[in-house]
Amino acid sequence: MTRDEDDRALRKPPVRHEIGEVLDTLSVEELGARIALLRGEITRLDNAIMAKQASRSAADAVFKT
Repeated sequence: MTRDEDDRALRKPPVRHEIGEVLDTLSVEELGARIALLRGEITRLDNAIMAKQASRSAADAVFKT
């Protein structure tokens, strides 16, 4: 095994979360990483909602005249 292969083998897999996943085997650090991931996703979803609402408001303003 080369050094690059060793380094890849030691790296943690990317943080992912599946809704309803069993959490018993996760460490406090891993749970914190999941929370950060989910908070980031919530922010992304909130931004998408705000963008859609702004588009709709702009369209409503045009068609009310």
